[in-house]
Amino acid sequence: MEIEKDLINACLQNDRVAQRKLYQAYAGRMLVICTRYAQSKAEAEDILQDAFIKIFQNLGSFRGESTIGAWIKRIVVNTAIKHIRSQQHWQDVSDVSEYENQFTDGLTSIEGIQFQELIAMIQKLPKGCQTVFNLYAIEGFQHHEIAEMLGISEGTSKSQYSRAKQLLQTQLSLDKIQR
Repeated sequence: MEIEKDLINACLQNDRVAQRKLYQAYAGRMLVICTRYAQSKAEAEDILQDAFIKIFQNLGSFRGESTIGAWIKRIVVNTAIKHIRSQQHWQDVSDVSEYENQFTDGLTSIEGIQFQELIAMIQKLPKGCQTVFNLYAIEGFQHHEIAEMLGISEGTSKSQYSRAKQLLQTQLSLDKIQR
């Protein structure tokens, strides 16, 4: 923890070596997060770059109430959400019942699916579905929180998530047939 504090203080003094160390310590893990929200590797790298600019600009506001890793992750997720919101990929569905109860307990088994294959499947989802799926299923946010973050209705969040599950289930089924 003391090493982390020293690194942060050095970054605040615009020490380029310290900034590079902080970037190298977290960039790989944060790129994985960005990849889940992006349609391509290039888009994920752009989101990551924007996030690290914000991280270095706002490092002075880090209060140490959580780990630096958790603080960085929050900025990365928020940067990805802002990027997505700017693209307006929402499909407003007022009748959530058309998607509800189509599934038993989530997706079909993903046994045998490699991580990169799963990421590729998530990236193929329509942007709105992809974002809500990531926020709900992976990041653990509730639909009312997602709605607030994205400026959409809670029903839209639920329908986007249900549609994402349906599309992923279809992709998993097709993948299973092809194996």
